[in-house]
This record gives sequence, C-alpha cells and structure tokens, in this order.
Amino acid sequence: MKKNSFLTNMKLLGLSLCSFALITQCAPEKKEPFFKISLAQWSINKMVKAGTVSQYDFARLASEWGFEGIEYVSQLYFDVAEAEDKEAALQTFVEKSKAASEKYGIQNVLIMIDHEGDLSAPDSIVRAKAVSDHMGWVKAAAALGCHAVRVNLDGTEDPEEWLETSVAGLSELARQAAEYNINVIVENHGDLSSNIDLLMQVINTVDLPNCGTLPDFGNFCMKGATAIRDASCEKVYPIYQGVTNMLPKALAVSAKAYEFDAQGAEIHIDYTKMLKLVHNAGYAGFVGVEYEGDKLSESDGIKATKALLIDAAQAIE
Repeated sequence: MKKNSFLTNMKLLGLSLCSFALITQCAPEKKEPFFKISLAQWSINKMVKAGTVSQYDFARLASEWGFEGIEYVSQLYFDVAEAEDKEAALQTFVEKSKAASEKYGIQNVLIMIDHEGDLSAPDSIVRAKAVSDHMGWVKAAAALGCHAVRVNLDGTEDPEEWLETSVAGLSELARQAAEYNINVIVENHGDLSSNIDLLMQVINTVDLPNCGTLPDFGNFCMKGATAIRDASCEKVYPIYQGVTNMLPKALAVSAKAYEFDAQGAEIHIDYTKMLKLVHNAGYAGFVGVEYEGDKLSESDGIKATKALLIDAAQAIE
C-alpha cells in the first residue's frame, strides 16, 4: 500500500472513531424504570390452551424474555381445577412452580385467582365457601413467596347489594389471608368492579392494610365486555381517572396492551400518561405486562408491551 493511501485510510478511520465517540457521548443515557417489570401469565393463555407450551414453562419463558417477576393465573392450571384431591394438586403446583422460578431466577409476585366462587354473593353460605376455596390459592401464594393474590368481586349485579356483599366477602378473605402475610387485591375486571367509584367505596370500607387494588390500564368497561377496545363494550369509566382513583390503594399495577401503531405506541392507551400517574402516586413496585391483543403473536405482543413500558418510562422525570 502506498504511503499516501495508508495515511488517508488512517485519517478516515480516526474520523469514524471520533464520530462514533461523539454520537455515544451525545446519545441520552437510558434511565432505569422507576418500577420493576413482571409478566402476567394471561399473556400466554392462548399458547397454554393450545398445548404449544406448558403452564409450567412460565418461569423459563419469562426469563428468556427478560422479566424480573411473574404473575400466575389460577385458571390456567387445569391439573389443579380437575383434581379430585385439590390440596395435593396445589402442593404439586407449588413444588413445580417454585423449582422453576428458582432455576431461572424469577421472583414470584402474585397469583390471579379465577373461578373459585363468588366473593360478592348475597348468600352468606356461598360467600363463605368462596372464601374457603380462595384460601387454597392464598396458601399456595405464601408458599411461593408471592406478596398478593388478585381476586374478583362477582355475585350480584345490584349496585347497593354488591357494595354490602363485596365488603363482607373481601373483609373475611383479607382477614384470613393476613395470617399468611398475603395481600388481597381487587382488579377492575368488568361490570361493577370497573365502576371505580363503587370499587373504591368497597376498598375504603374494608379498610384493612392487606386489602388494596390492582389498577389495570384497559379493563374499564362497565357494561358489556371487560376490555375498553371490545365492540360490545357499552359504557366505559374514564380510564385515566380510574387509574388515578385506584392508585392510592394500589399494591400492583397491570399494563394492559391490545394493539400498536407503527411507532410501537398502544393505540387505545397513552402509556406515558398512565406511567406519569403511576409515578406521581409514588408507586414503585412491579408493573405487570398483560398483552391481550390478536394482531401480534403472544410472544411478539409481550415483547412489544415490555419495550413500550421501558420507552414510556424514559419520559418520566
């Protein structure tokens, strides 16, 4: 190589390296989110129901996707639901799930309990049975090292009756769960529970330190469907006001996502606005990714929701 060509190439290389250094120095450094990120198991419900993954693959998948914690969904454990000896089945669930979470270094955050009876039923005997059936999962949550269980308040469609029966059922479950150091949290999950004025009346009347809320960014449909994006949803509680009202009692947060635009933003929910509300409320626990869309695969939707959470957090001072 001629001397002039060598010197020219070295100068170009030097300029490239300097340019790279300047770009690196000028690029804003990404901040760590003010929250930790968990994965809600409902995000993989289609894969589990189709049999393409096992519900016991949950911790492995969450680890591969870069999550810190996981949120179990009881209804996806068909082996427990169909077992003749439910106590033994729950013990097996705990053993297998704990081994997997320890193997992959994932924190067990909470269990979402479904189909274990109506905590808001008008009949006190029915409510007592529901509390008893929920307690199996409460004990499992304690054994896994979770901090909470998420419950639903179903049993009546009459608002006045619902207020009374919800307080009764939720109070009893929270009192029993306190013996295991487990929080009982209620999600806005459609119908009366998505009428946040009523829901907060219940939570504030119960007034127990281990009873709180799980604000979900998307479940504010008060009539028809559960999710705000569903065509059958007839009446929606204002979503940002709903999250604001729930946050003072929040012990977990659910980042629901359905569909994204070309820039990766959720088309139904302003994530930056939501996270500002969460930050301003002083919440710094886990925010759970719950992808519930049908435009992307579950794995791609999960990754897109997680990326959106991290990007939106950068706008929070």
